[in-house]
Amino acid sequence: MGKDKNPRRVADNEAMAKLRMLRTSPQKLNLVAAMIRGKKVEKALSDLTFSKKRIAMDVKKCLQSAIANAENNHGLDVDELVVAEAWVGKNLVMKRGRPRARGRFGRIHKPFSELTITVRQVEEQA
Repeated sequence: MGKDKNPRRVADNEAMAKLRMLRTSPQKLNLVAAMIRGKKVEKALSDLTFSKKRIAMDVKKCLQSAIANAENNHGLDVDELVVAEAWVGKNLVMKRGRPRARGRFGRIHKPFSELTITVRQVEEQA
C-alpha cells in the first residue's frame, strides 16, 4: 500500500478548501480560525466580514471556496453547511535581519502559515 498524498479523506457530506502561504503567523491566524469553528457558514461569513483583523479577508475567501466546493463538487445544500474544522499549520519562515549596536545583528522572522477549512452538511432539526 503506497503513501497517500492526502491522508485525511473528505466524507460524503463534507467539502474542503486549503489556503497556503498566508503572510501571517500561525498564532494570529488561529485567532481568526477559532472565531468561525463550529458556526453556520452564514454567521461565519458575516463575522469575518466585520472583523478588524487584516487576515480575516483571506480566511473569508477560503471559506467561500469551501462553500463553492461543497455546492459544485459534492452537491451539498449551502443553507445547511457548518464549519466543521478550521485548522492552521506552519509554513516557511523568511529570515531577515537588521544591524544593531556594537556589531550585532537583530533577527527578524517573517512567518507564513496555511489554513484548511472543512464544511459539513448538517440537517436542521425541527
